[in-house]
Amino acid sequence: MTTHGFTLTAEGPFDFADSLRFVEDWPATSALPSDGRTLRFAYCAESDWRPIGVSVTAAPGGVAVTTTRPAGPRIRGEVARILSLDVDGSGFAALGAADPVLGDLRRLRPGLRPVCFWSPWEAACWAVIVQRSSMLVASRIKQRIAARHGAEVVVDGQPCTAFPPPVSLLDAGGLGLPAQKEEWVRGLARAALDGVLTTEHLRSLSPEQALAELRALPGVGPFSAGLILIRGAGAPDAFPGDEPRLFAILREAYGLAQDAPPAAYRKLAESWRPYRSWASFLFRATSYGVMDDRDGARPGHGE
Repeated sequence: MTTHGFTLTAEGPFDFADSLRFVEDWPATSALPSDGRTLRFAYCAESDWRPIGVSVTAAPGGVAVTTTRPAGPRIRGEVARILSLDVDGSGFAALGAADPVLGDLRRLRPGLRPVCFWSPWEAACWAVIVQRSSMLVASRIKQRIAARHGAEVVVDGQPCTAFPPPVSLLDAGGLGLPAQKEEWVRGLARAALDGVLTTEHLRSLSPEQALAELRALPGVGPFSAGLILIRGAGAPDAFPGDEPRLFAILREAYGLAQDAPPAAYRKLAESWRPYRSWASFLFRATSYGVMDDRDGARPGHGE
């Protein structure tokens, strides 16, 4: 099979090995088992919703990427977003000087950047599937949906199934989900085809506008909206407005009162601009390992 290669260079600290370790313990993705050196996955590219296989290894100053079909600028941008290499991270280290608590975390994992879902569309579907469910059960359901409706791609000689594109789930039933969740997934498919659930659109808006637009989608409440924007679209400077687990971590780290209002956490995060998403990710990943149930949605509107 013909493959196509390119490299991505990191601006600022970056440790691909740390990203790979994170993915290995993150069941929300469909990455192939790792050999400790290579990240392999398949997904439907936002540029045309066609499946593509991707293989990523470390390279001096960044990563080397091999794809199963030609990768133009948009696909290169998508792979960069997945690894948060589309953002200049040079200034992230400086935040530690102003915030010693964050500085201590950065010294523990200086090159860890957020690892994103393969697309905001896939993040949105995950947010619906995992609601009121365990990560393990949700992961199995997502895999079954991919096996039934997705396309298989061979990556480095290994078969890998991409989560289906929106058009494949537009009228799909029998997804193994409750009827309400299946209806939500179909609504999300319509939104994706309308261009709402795309990185380009979501990151063209302010974080506040994007979160409000996402909360208007079927089955998407405040927690899910933050997940889609931050871990789907890879927005680097958004702060989750309703994430109890993150708030608990920050309360412990900064000695905040148990009854501190959400405004107190938003005020704390102001000093992290323009990397509020990155700092939030680092607190969760460093303080509690992989995000296990914290990548599940909380009760609320559609949650």
